[in-house]
Amino acid sequence: MQLLRSPIRDYAWGSRSVIAELQGRPVPSDGPEAELWLGAHPGAPSLVEWADGPRSLVDVIAAEPDHWLGAAVVSRFGPQLPYLMKVLAADAPLSLQAHPDLDQARAGYTAQTAAGDGHRNYADGNHKPELLVALTPFEALCGFQRPELSADVLAGFGIAALEPVVAALRAGAGGLREAVRLLLCWPPADRAGLVAAVAAAELPERFAAEQVLARRLAGHYPGDPGVLVALLLNHVRLEPGEAVWMPAGNLHAYLRGAGVEIMAASDNVLRGGLTPKHVDVAELLRVLRFEVLDEVVLPPVPVSPGVVTWPVPVPDFVIHRVVLDGQVPTVSLPVDGPRVVLCTAGEVSVADGTGPVGPAIGSAGLVTVPPGRAAIGAAAGGALTFTGAGTAYVASVGVH
Repeated sequence: MQLLRSPIRDYAWGSRSVIAELQGRPVPSDGPEAELWLGAHPGAPSLVEWADGPRSLVDVIAAEPDHWLGAAVVSRFGPQLPYLMKVLAADAPLSLQAHPDLDQARAGYTAQTAAGDGHRNYADGNHKPELLVALTPFEALCGFQRPELSADVLAGFGIAALEPVVAALRAGAGGLREAVRLLLCWPPADRAGLVAAVAAAELPERFAAEQVLARRLAGHYPGDPGVLVALLLNHVRLEPGEAVWMPAGNLHAYLRGAGVEIMAASDNVLRGGLTPKHVDVAELLRVLRFEVLDEVVLPPVPVSPGVVTWPVPVPDFVIHRVVLDGQVPTVSLPVDGPRVVLCTAGEVSVADGTGPVGPAIGSAGLVTVPPGRAAIGAAAGGALTFTGAGTAYVASVGVH
């Protein structure tokens, strides 16, 4: 196991306290700290700490892909880490977005590359399913709610211009797509007026939560029709340890809170509002799945004493949480492929049964991980053994 030095992304919506507190640094931080990236993303890779200096995890894996990734992972995903783990800390809403499935990503990337499209909806040919596990109380928008409920909410604003959208939502299964299209294609000259009218309107008491959400989003994104699209989605409130799963085609947005996020190694994002960035309405409508998502929150599933997981139907990643305390002082966790261990509380030591393999600080088989830091282990390692007192999240793969 090797300690990592991981970059922090300073997006404007980030918290000035969460990641700093996690790492034991002064609060508030000098600027927003939105995401701590733990992996080999070429745009911001973690550094592996060696005695003779840090090296990019991208370069470390490229030099010995079979050792670090394992033959099965290289065969399935190529010579790259197939996932990226993050600590996400949001103080303001992120954009509405969705991600393509694998076939859509491959076709879209090929077509845009051939056409030389500068907007680059598709940065690569991979899908990007995501799972977020809450570290704090967490708010998100995730998947479409029942259209008839959305119709009642929009009708409650009493705005005549929204009547075609309300009618589409009440038209049955096919109407949801048309309602989203109408909102995203709202005449640009009329958008600011529409969002202002929504923020000023008084909804019936039973829609008090939707009223608060609409005004909050309008305050961040005046003139953005994504404010109304957001009201078509499930408004989810997670407690620590609960998760949301974002498969392909699921329209979602994070609103506020901190969590551990894991996703497939891709940059493919199709935005649907709440952003100043490019929104390709036609491509988003092609990728979205206009299905009602009833089961939104995923509870943790026990694996063994001190260990839980949140099963997902993709092979790109698996995530476990390990909690060590007086009752569970040691945990053994078999995992497949490359593994990244993030400590979020206390301090944990983790060993993978290997001996020193290079100029590492300490031993390559055993490392102590302080809070807010991570370590990586090669696929060549064995089961992970945890000791200490604390909490760790473990990313691995589902390919055997």
